[in-house]
Amino acid sequence: MSEKDILVVEDEGAIREMIAFTLKRADFGVREAADCTAARREVADRVPDLVLLDWMLPDTSGIEFARALRRDDATRETPIVMLTARGDEDDKVRGLDAGIDDYITKPFSSRELIARIRAVLRRTAPGGAEERLEAGDLQLDMASHRVTAGREPVELGPTEFRLLRFFMSHPDRVFSRAQLLDRVWGGNVYVEERTVDVHIRRLRKALTPGGFDRCVQTVRGAGYRFSVLRD
Repeated sequence: MSEKDILVVEDEGAIREMIAFTLKRADFGVREAADCTAARREVADRVPDLVLLDWMLPDTSGIEFARALRRDDATRETPIVMLTARGDEDDKVRGLDAGIDDYITKPFSSRELIARIRAVLRRTAPGGAEERLEAGDLQLDMASHRVTAGREPVELGPTEFRLLRFFMSHPDRVFSRAQLLDRVWGGNVYVEERTVDVHIRRLRKALTPGGFDRCVQTVRGAGYRFSVLRD
């Protein structure tokens, strides 16, 4: 039985076949789509465990498709790894803002592809134990994977959820970007420290309606700290 079901969205047939062959050898289940239209049909039929998504596609850009997946309740937490020939930092930030979990820059090796996919799947896997964290009226429930501020739901992507869980588990402690990358993303993940800033900004935005954005504090020259609001 395959370990996980991966949807490969890539318009170049030779590259798609190479990726599918590599994934199958690593005991992943693989479905293929040459464009976003075909990918939508595959997702509607069955939500994959991970989407491997090319940036440049013939009908819709990978960035727009990633945003669409993040807007849909059924795929909001589905891990997305972007395949791209774009290596510029600004392009990577655009992808992170769209909700992708990691980048693989073309050309890439089979070993790198499998290592990155497994790393993303590990760090996006739900926790096994039931857990409820509270910071005043801000509550995080690991069993249901939900966050509420008062009685209002807080919509978070998978990375922001893990980041908030870590902060709420370690209140009033300052963590550098490198420490957050190691503790939230994992030590074997190849992402830049600026990635932390992108997700901090998204976390604050999601917490703003309830006023809890103030809990996520920047400590100049040191990193970030989560402090519980007190009257």
